[in-house]
Amino acid sequence: MKALLWFVLCVAVAVNVSTSFAFDGVQQVLISVASGVVVTGSGVGLFLKRTRRS
Repeated sequence: MKALLWFVLCVAVAVNVSTSFAFDGVQQVLISVASGVVVTGSGVGLFLKRTRRS
């Protein structure tokens, strides 16, 4: 599960970076917001799945 979350996180970050070069206007904003939500969700998922050290 962690590997999938890392993969989704990396892909979403790459999509978010590339939207500023590929799109313009409202379309770029909507794609950036959607990929930002995915990045945030993946980050939260990874944070909750981390191993706790004593």
